[in-house]
Amino acid sequence: MTARPESFGEVVAGHAGRGELVVQPRMGFSCPACMRHGLLRTRAARAATVGTITLDSYTRVGDHDASRRAIAAGADLNGYPLVDRDRGTTAAMLDRVVTPGFPVQVRHGSADPRRIVRALLDFGLDATEGGPVSYCLPYSRLPLATAVRNWREACEMLAAGGGEPHLETFGGCMMGQLCPPALLVALSVLEGMFFRQHGVRCISFSYAQQTHAVQDEEAVAALRELIRRYVPDARTHVVIYTYMGVFPRTAGGARRLLADSARLAARAGASRLIVKTTAEAHRLPTVAENVAALECAAAAARGVPQRPAPADTGLLMQAKALVDNVLALHDDIGRALVIAFARGQLDVPFCLHPDNAGRTRGRLGADGRLEWQRIGSLPIGDLVELPATERMTSADLLNALRYVERTFDDRFGAPPMVLAGSDHGPPQLRTGSNQ
Repeated sequence: MTARPESFGEVVAGHAGRGELVVQPRMGFSCPACMRHGLLRTRAARAATVGTITLDSYTRVGDHDASRRAIAAGADLNGYPLVDRDRGTTAAMLDRVVTPGFPVQVRHGSADPRRIVRALLDFGLDATEGGPVSYCLPYSRLPLATAVRNWREACEMLAAGGGEPHLETFGGCMMGQLCPPALLVALSVLEGMFFRQHGVRCISFSYAQQTHAVQDEEAVAALRELIRRYVPDARTHVVIYTYMGVFPRTAGGARRLLADSARLAARAGASRLIVKTTAEAHRLPTVAENVAALECAAAAARGVPQRPAPADTGLLMQAKALVDNVLALHDDIGRALVIAFARGQLDVPFCLHPDNAGRTRGRLGADGRLEWQRIGSLPIGDLVELPATERMTSADLLNALRYVERTFDDRFGAPPMVLAGSDHGPPQLRTGSNQ
């Protein structure tokens, strides 16, 4: 009798119990042989890893006619077209890739993941990610209420599929940058609660590395505390994303930023890290570059002890106030999210989606921390001290967006270059990055 493969959550928990940070690439190829090669190289890396299949942009937006035309023409898509590839090809690509200790997660970026979820379950996979807010507001023009309905059905499909399906909320990574951490933490918790309300019991909560390491540690501590309070009956872990904004252009700067994100994950007690590579600012990375990033991150985290949360600056109370306000709006969390955004009580800075009020602004403080410049109708006015002026020029915005890139290139970089490494697998080994 064949042993049941461990679920995604069980594998991550097992590594965490041994003090190992799980590292994971953003990896997706349209070529089935390339996709298989990337998964096998990820599995063989000198690190605790899980696999990734990142889907293409046509699949993300539900343009399956375009996806099928591209497949027929042999076009090189920016991810794997899981929904539209013929079943036999995908089954052969996955054959003997998933092992008891190596699950594979499907990553996509879709506000309507229903066909994606049906497809991944059809291939025996049961781990994916996203959320009704975080995969609608930045990536789609679908109404938020429609995305909520789509994600409700997707969660229910996953929950009915048997085993222990896993969902990762992308809410802690909204817009990548210049979003104060309290809102990231609140959105991550709310999306995780949405998943749980619709039957999913194994959930990871995301947070993206931002601009100040100590503030990030405080944010992850707040996230862990709110998970404990609001989702006590699920198998959970925290996943950190290496910085999602403008990436350093030098190999030295990029490697140092990646290593810092791994050490952040270890210090803050996160269980998993989504990595970036030295190619990030220039082009899509090769498999070899992805593997190098996995091994670099694992080495940076190895032996770094978890440490107590830094001094409280009020971030936890801000995040809790945002969560509690949403929960008071309606018993159905999806409907509560729609109401909160309609009232501007959730409002993502610099997000242009029609259902986002657009009255909030984040800014970079003098010490590199992310702060509120304007809070609109967010219910945190008694918890936030706003600056005397709300003015932000276009130059201020551009400088803030490039702060991390400039800091790490100036301190740790050499002349701009990307080390491609060697790769003897199939041709065209480039990986798409959906987030």
